[in-house]
Amino acid sequence: MDGIRFTLDGKEIVAQPGQSVLQAALAAGVYIAHFCSHDDLAPAGSCRLCVVEVEGVADPVTSCSTPATDGMVVVTRTARLNRLRRLAAELVLAPHPSECTSCNKYLKCELQSLIQYLEVTDQHLRKRPNLIEPDLRNPLVYHDMYRCILCGRCVRACSDVRGVDALTFGRKDGRVRVLPKNGTLADSGCKFCGACVEVCPTGSIMDQIGVVRTDMKRDDALVPCRAACPAGIDIPRYIRLVKEGRAAEANAVVREKVPFPAVLGYICNHVCETKCRRAEVDEAVSIKQLKRFAASQDDGSWRTGSFRLPPTGRKVAVIGSGPAGLTAAFYLAKLGHSVVVHEALPVAGGMMRVGIPGYRLPSDILAGEIAEVTALGVEIRTDSKVDCAPVLLEAGYDAVLAAVGTHQGARLPIPGADLSGILINTDFLRRVSLGEKVPVGERVVVLGGGNVAFDCAGAARRLGAKDVTVVCLEARNEMKASPEEIDEALDEGTTVHASVTFQGIEGEDGHVTGVKCSKVCSFHFDEQGRAVILCEIGSEHVIPADTIVFAVGQRPDLTADFGLPLARGNRIAADPETLETAVPGVYAAGDAVIGTASVIEAIAAGRRAASAIDRRLGGLGLLDEALAPKRPADPYIGRQEGFASVPRTCTDYAPVETLDLATLVDRGYGCDAAGYESGRCLQCDLRLGITRQKFWGEYDVH
Repeated sequence: MDGIRFTLDGKEIVAQPGQSVLQAALAAGVYIAHFCSHDDLAPAGSCRLCVVEVEGVADPVTSCSTPATDGMVVVTRTARLNRLRRLAAELVLAPHPSECTSCNKYLKCELQSLIQYLEVTDQHLRKRPNLIEPDLRNPLVYHDMYRCILCGRCVRACSDVRGVDALTFGRKDGRVRVLPKNGTLADSGCKFCGACVEVCPTGSIMDQIGVVRTDMKRDDALVPCRAACPAGIDIPRYIRLVKEGRAAEANAVVREKVPFPAVLGYICNHVCETKCRRAEVDEAVSIKQLKRFAASQDDGSWRTGSFRLPPTGRKVAVIGSGPAGLTAAFYLAKLGHSVVVHEALPVAGGMMRVGIPGYRLPSDILAGEIAEVTALGVEIRTDSKVDCAPVLLEAGYDAVLAAVGTHQGARLPIPGADLSGILINTDFLRRVSLGEKVPVGERVVVLGGGNVAFDCAGAARRLGAKDVTVVCLEARNEMKASPEEIDEALDEGTTVHASVTFQGIEGEDGHVTGVKCSKVCSFHFDEQGRAVILCEIGSEHVIPADTIVFAVGQRPDLTADFGLPLARGNRIAADPETLETAVPGVYAAGDAVIGTASVIEAIAAGRRAASAIDRRLGGLGLLDEALAPKRPADPYIGRQEGFASVPRTCTDYAPVETLDLATLVDRGYGCDAAGYESGRCLQCDLRLGITRQKFWGEYDVH
């Protein structure tokens, strides 16, 4: 066996070149007490717990800083070494609180474990007063110098591993402490990567309460953006690739989980951003815009690593060509099955095509990504409505997926709801998307507070309405629409009335003239899902309107004739795990099952459906693929002055006077803006690369 051979307590140890005695011993499963040492840090030898005796050397040496050499004879246990270790341990314990119980959830207290191993106690020690209030000024990080034992791991991790150099040893209240270099972490250039938290062995530096959820898996808690993505896209990885100038590879990373990266770059509801830890520092990273930029740099290189299994001879029918249906079709085709998509409308894309206006999602962007689906041999039959799903099994299909979406809008049961001049959200947007001329008059009132309501408002303005108002039951901070859609509408001149209920539609000569409203004091939903509203007395008023758009919800356009059991709201009843319905061989996914959600959730459901159907047809249901080169992330992120105050990068918006149904509102990022914004990422996933320290019970303790 190659390597450096030496003897440790009578046992032969084989070390690799460059390893210290401590590293070689631990690698061989033999424990030597240590504390300031860490696998990812250069040795310091400051705690002196790892002292050993080497034959031929008069004084004990620290094993962490002593290189292993051929033929050396090392002893780890003698009366002198035990005395030195106990003394070193007591010096470590002297400033540390006896009642300490609050170490990092993800890192068991190394100090307490070591105390148990050495069988030392601080009860007889004369404790050095170390009372000092924890520093709560820093976002994300809780710094409690009361628990610090000056092992220096955090300082070395920040300087040597990360290259940020925000921490140092300094004097405070007459004592040496670990301190930020300039008052606060933010002022010291901290990048809030969490390396210091990860290596701290006592809980002196921890995550702020609530920053890391204790009810989540460790990886999910430490990288919350990735955990929040319904499709599990590796967000930190593709942002890092954008930063490194590898945008095409970044797009490939997104494509590892979804077949519509460009579409998502335009219209994803980006729940990932709501979990972004950068938001605790100032503002979340603009993840959606970086996805859009990466997709715009697609060079097709991702196809090289894309899998395609041989034909299976199995045939699958997909009902609906929305995000769930097309995603399932895409992956089923890759798995070797023959897929036919039946679409009732004259165009493919489902709600992506007829529910989202072109000024938000250009039709050519969607068409380009649908082309990738059909390139796999998927056949999309438009104007092909399926009235009964199980009948397709009789027609020769081996499996059927119902992904019909929620194309039926709701008409509120209020007085005047049958007057002329009332439009329903889904019908209105569909007609607009298909190029129909829809007269709306000069005054339009949209009832509803979700993204669809604001899409209706934007479409109405582009059709010529001069006065557009959105009225919703929810309070301004509880509206379901995304903040950017609301801000866009306000910038375009749309008026928003929140906390208002609609009591009836007023009309004249059979046509609407306005909507009667009242201000809402409070509301809640009862057990039947009906709104119970308390109105402000005397707040009744009428908002004039030539056209009123109901945008208060939508559901699948299904009846019992569809041949599948339906749940509340016309939704298809399906097993939450397998997505199979009560009819064997018929599956359901997307909005048809869960109700109106988001495109990314529908895509995630389509992936799950494809996997489940493939398993039914004899496959393994495996969809994972590596489309971008695997490179280890560089842990050295470097220093950047003022990093904590770098503002979120804004995008350019089309001038209000140029608005029409074809002019894109949000113009996205160019290369410079994308590079700038990607540089704001905290790279939380790097923390997962820090080695977890083992405890003495995991070694061959002797």
